[in-house]
Amino acid sequence: MPNRFADILFQLIHSLEKSEKRNFKLYIKRNSAKEDLKIIQLFDALDKLKEYDEKVLLKKLPGIEKPQLSNLKSHLYKQLLASLRLLKSTENLELQLNEQLDYARILYNKGLYLQSLKILDKVKEQAVSYSQDTILIQVISLEKKIETLHITRSMQNRADRLTAEANEVHERRKIITQLSNLALQLYSWYVKNGHARNEKDETGVKSFFLEHLPPNAFSFTGFYERLYLYQSYCWYAFIRQDFLMYYRYTQKWVDLFNEQPVMKAVETGHYIKGMHNLLNAHFDLRNYHQFDKVLTEFEAFANSDIALQHHNFRVQAFMYLYTSKINQHFMHGTFAEGLCLVPYIEEKLAEYTLYLDRHRILVFNYKIASLFFGSGDYKTSIDYLQRIINDNMDLRYDLQCYARVVHLMAHYEIGNFEIMEYLIKSVYRFMAKMENLTVIEEEMFKFLRSSFHVSKNKLKPEFEKFLQKIKRLEQSRFETRSFAYLDVISWVESKVYDKPMSEIIYNKYTKARKRHYA
Repeated sequence: MPNRFADILFQLIHSLEKSEKRNFKLYIKRNSAKEDLKIIQLFDALDKLKEYDEKVLLKKLPGIEKPQLSNLKSHLYKQLLASLRLLKSTENLELQLNEQLDYARILYNKGLYLQSLKILDKVKEQAVSYSQDTILIQVISLEKKIETLHITRSMQNRADRLTAEANEVHERRKIITQLSNLALQLYSWYVKNGHARNEKDETGVKSFFLEHLPPNAFSFTGFYERLYLYQSYCWYAFIRQDFLMYYRYTQKWVDLFNEQPVMKAVETGHYIKGMHNLLNAHFDLRNYHQFDKVLTEFEAFANSDIALQHHNFRVQAFMYLYTSKINQHFMHGTFAEGLCLVPYIEEKLAEYTLYLDRHRILVFNYKIASLFFGSGDYKTSIDYLQRIINDNMDLRYDLQCYARVVHLMAHYEIGNFEIMEYLIKSVYRFMAKMENLTVIEEEMFKFLRSSFHVSKNKLKPEFEKFLQKIKRLEQSRFETRSFAYLDVISWVESKVYDKPMSEIIYNKYTKARKRHYA
């Protein structure tokens, strides 16, 4: 069975833009011998294939036998990367600095030490300006090598200065490594588990955080030290559902880039992620006005030259921009209007399949399912939820649990009472196994289990009792996890007040806006 994404060369070719393909052909014709032009044939054949199938590929390459194909593909892969490096060297600071480092090494090997040192001085100046310590380490290493092996007389006290610089960079990198490791580990915990489910989860995360947080962390002033410090606090707060702390540190994360705007082009991915988290913080706190303001800023950046420069940034910006646009409809209660986004999102998800991880697709499926649920199209909501339920993943156990809860509620809305008892037991077992049950879910299962036996004219008082119970739990931090995934209170209120869920949420939104502008 052909697999479209089974071959890395196929993936690379199908990720190329027209200009990159054209540049490759010019590069290969200019730099290769006649016998190497077979790789152009291979390139064209792979480019035309819609799915990777080696048998079909060999039929399109007369004169090339299967044993030759592996070496030919390897050669083509290397040449593609070489042509891309030349084409993209001016678009990336690290590529530019590494290119200059290569020139310095070439000059050194030619015995032109002073010329090499001149280039290294320029590279060092730029590396310091943009906080590029990994480059700086290489520059200092080559400078030390030159000074150790040759008498250059290029500068007095150079040995002392290089020693001091090396020690300074080493200490800084040590702190950056500690903080970036901490941020990564916390984010990894969240991707796997979601929010802290109970006191045990929170205690474990808190102990890990405090144990690995460097002493005097707030005394560091460098860009990367602060970036990873803010990220660490951001994930720490988000896991614990301390949304106020989460907001403070996502704002610091974004402010760091606003203080040093040049870094938006150097660390574009981190800036996009920061804006995404800031929007999430405003969403969780229902800061309607600030959410709309930041979303406008983010959309403008998503359409800027910096964000559109590379596939990676375009895909990242699309994911987070449209996640936020859906969240905006959740906040406003405009579920039906939000459905207008779905065809475009589906189209882009298909286009970006090569670049999207399963976690992102899972999140989109859940959010789209929630849009359909909120708009009253429960059958389509179930279709999207089934995509999550049927996909055995070891990611985001929390979303997998809540997909099952919404799936259960959608069947309840449709009136599929004959399967309700089975579904309640199934979802309950799954959430208990994942240690994901909160008091709210326990109460919801009790209510659903009893309510589908109650006649319609007696159902409203039962909803009123249920509403009073969950309202009391609204301020409990571990219970708010449920509200972050599904606005259960608004759903129950829609039953109590005989109004669509969208209208209930919209009324809350308009009241909040009136208070803001009062």
